[in-house]
Amino acid sequence: MANGRHVHRRRRSAVLLALVAAILGIGVLCAGAAYAAIRYERAHADRIMPGVHVDGVDVSGMTRAEALAAVRAVVQEELRKPLTVTVGSQHWTVTPATLGRRAAVAAAVNAAMDAGTDLGTLDRAWHRFRDQSLDVDIAVDRSTTGSGIEDFATMIAKRMYVAPVDAAIGITASHEDITFEHAKPGRKLNVGGAEAAIGRALVDGRRRLTLETKAVEPKETRSTMGRTIVVRLNQNRLYLYDGFNEVRSYSVATAKPGFTTPTGVWTIYDKQENPTWHNPALDSWGAGLPAVIPGGPGNPMGTRAIYIDAPGLIRVHGTTDDSSIGRYASHGCIRMHNSEIEQLYPMIDVGDHVIVVGARPAGAQYWSVPPASDI
Repeated sequence: MANGRHVHRRRRSAVLLALVAAILGIGVLCAGAAYAAIRYERAHADRIMPGVHVDGVDVSGMTRAEALAAVRAVVQEELRKPLTVTVGSQHWTVTPATLGRRAAVAAAVNAAMDAGTDLGTLDRAWHRFRDQSLDVDIAVDRSTTGSGIEDFATMIAKRMYVAPVDAAIGITASHEDITFEHAKPGRKLNVGGAEAAIGRALVDGRRRLTLETKAVEPKETRSTMGRTIVVRLNQNRLYLYDGFNEVRSYSVATAKPGFTTPTGVWTIYDKQENPTWHNPALDSWGAGLPAVIPGGPGNPMGTRAIYIDAPGLIRVHGTTDDSSIGRYASHGCIRMHNSEIEQLYPMIDVGDHVIVVGARPAGAQYWSVPPASDI
């Protein structure tokens, strides 16, 4: 019986030893596997985990440099794709990159390199070994910097701008006659609105964009343009226009030979009742006259004076010499009968225009009258 018990104990010991050996063997195998996994992970740590995309580009197994090159190639192609902006019948083509569009590729690739760091070393090694996808897609952040959009929108706005035309009475290039300029609306592009629309098109990845201009109404139309004085030197006649309609006509005296009533479009800058006359030619034709003659009887400018910005101190004024009206008799000013300039005076305002056209007839002498004059 004693021998049987000893045999039984020896058998149990052998089993235990075998079991311990097996456990130790498994431990060694596990340790070896773990060691191998760690070495495998370290050997591949410079490469991106499987199943990682950056903006749709599969960068699995790539190094950082390889991923940067792959993603930049795709993104740069996108930034070089043209955006065509249309305004009316005009077209401009520009790239997002030119407008300052940028993509943060490096930051996205760095995030791809970090993908899977929340996993343990053995898990990462297992994913790599089995090529098990992480199913991660990292977006590349895009932004627009600089003044590219503003400069582009401003350029288009300048090209498309059409200034409104105010209704006006003008003068021909030869100064022989007047012209009637009808009001016309202009066009302009809202720069701020264009900038916002272009910015949205870049974000949306659009390739075509249409911008609209808006009308710019003229400040003056035929019904609001006010009154204009027109003096025709070949007729020695002054016409008052309300808009484009002639409402008054007066006989006047203009410059005699040797002096000039300048043609052009002039502006009224002052009006005076019973004006003071300041001698403009103390060293020439006015040498024998007083330096100053106050307003009242005997004043060479009569009872009213309308001051215009023509060279030579030219005025439209009354006179003490009614017999000169209708003749080439002045030193350049435009003379009127006192009664008639008193009638004209309240019908015009500072800022209104006086347009002088035509020319004294060839051969006209001092005190001559134009052909077909009715004085």
